[in-house]
Amino acid sequence: MSQFNLIDEKWIPVRFSDGTRDELGIRDALLGAKEIKAIEDQSPLVVAALYRFLLAVLYRALEGPTDIDQAKGLLKQGLPHEKITAYLEKWRNRFWLFDEGHPFYQVPSYEPKEKNGLKQWRTWSAMAVEHNADNAKVLFDHLDIGRAGAVHLGKAACWLMACQTFALGGGNSDFKYTKSGPSAIAVMVLPMGKNFHDTLILSLVPENREVLREDIPVWERESEPLEDLRNGMEKHISGWVDLYTWRTRSIKFNRYGDGDTIRELAFASGVNGSWEDIDDPMVGYNIRDNRGKQSIRFRERGIWRDFDSLLPDNGNLAPKVIEHAIALARSNLGCFPKAVLVIGQANDRAKVDFWRMECFALPEALASDRFIRTEIRQLLNDAEETQKFLWRACRSFARDLLSRGDRNPTEGDVKAFVKQLSGDSWYWSTLEFHFHQILHKYTLERDFEEIRHQWLTFVRDTLKRAWEKHRAAVSAGDAWTIRALVKSEGPISVKLKKLNDEIRKLKPPEENA
Repeated sequence: MSQFNLIDEKWIPVRFSDGTRDELGIRDALLGAKEIKAIEDQSPLVVAALYRFLLAVLYRALEGPTDIDQAKGLLKQGLPHEKITAYLEKWRNRFWLFDEGHPFYQVPSYEPKEKNGLKQWRTWSAMAVEHNADNAKVLFDHLDIGRAGAVHLGKAACWLMACQTFALGGGNSDFKYTKSGPSAIAVMVLPMGKNFHDTLILSLVPENREVLREDIPVWERESEPLEDLRNGMEKHISGWVDLYTWRTRSIKFNRYGDGDTIRELAFASGVNGSWEDIDDPMVGYNIRDNRGKQSIRFRERGIWRDFDSLLPDNGNLAPKVIEHAIALARSNLGCFPKAVLVIGQANDRAKVDFWRMECFALPEALASDRFIRTEIRQLLNDAEETQKFLWRACRSFARDLLSRGDRNPTEGDVKAFVKQLSGDSWYWSTLEFHFHQILHKYTLERDFEEIRHQWLTFVRDTLKRAWEKHRAAVSAGDAWTIRALVKSEGPISVKLKKLNDEIRKLKPPEENA
């Protein structure tokens, strides 16, 4: 018996433009996209996965866009309801979460191995990073994964999407080991329009007509043969629709009574892909000499310190969704995305270190011919260069303090001591706040020198206050501590003088009068 059709049932969490929230099926979410502000869920990974899924639906329903003119038409005229409705009706039988022949995004013939005469079903939490102790341990997650209970089918569908998008390689499996999802450890980017409708169109990067014709989502295909999955099958990614709906894991829900919940599932490795030759439209890349082309990834230092890598350049390395959104905005400035959503996870092999979602203002000046990426990199370099002087001062203080008596501290001792000081972390967290302010200053009217003048003022004041906080924290120490503090202030004084000189040069003429 078929149950829970994703086209009709309420399961996609959204926030409407008036601030109210609800859950919608695929049809209502797409046809009512102009009344919706955004997809919202407690899990950033669910948010990213649902956007990718709905974009895949649109690529197939619209059979495009295949060029920028088609994309402009969609933005101006809106999503064609008739095409979307006809497509969903055509493939309605492939969107049942439970179905004998084609359970959505699942392997119909898969059941788990037996042990001592019992099938080894996993709890539903195997799909959810937030509740999966296999590869992530969340401090305030009190779920007992051995007795996870039941979860509503709508929520199970959300985690199914997130799992297929973000599952990491490794771990135990009934099937042969396969790699992580195609973009599982990459920073994913979404240009946010004034509503959900515009966000979708801004992210619908035109795909080659011939590629799109053969770019088939998982629900339009027959499931891969079970034996091939057991042996670790591999196939080529045909395009962005295939990429957005990749079968990273082989999953089969175990029906729980006649209700609207599940408790258990079969869970194993999925399909390996050769995706080195395809760029994910939501992902930015860089070139590393020793490793070649790599996706931009989250690091502990914060993605804002690499924000320039998410902006267009001459190397075709920026996320295509950003390039596409800017191209559309140049013909219609009113649709320029005011923000960009950045989502992803960081890992240590098969273990998830953290997942994150951040929102940045997208510089309006990108709609002009200015090369904003270089300017943003200059601002970030200013911050990096200034931090080096703070680090030298802290290192000098640590070395002199630790060398009390006959002790000769090692470099490791000095670094460990500096890491305990609060100045560096306070410097970066304060500048992160100011960086968000600066992005809002990047209007079409403001020139770079004016913006850099304000940024360097922020950098100088932050350096000064960081050192003042350090001085206040240690000034009650003994004579040895005070002497180490005085000796260490040289780099700070040198950098403050350089910053003041540079700020003076960049000061607008009317302020110098």
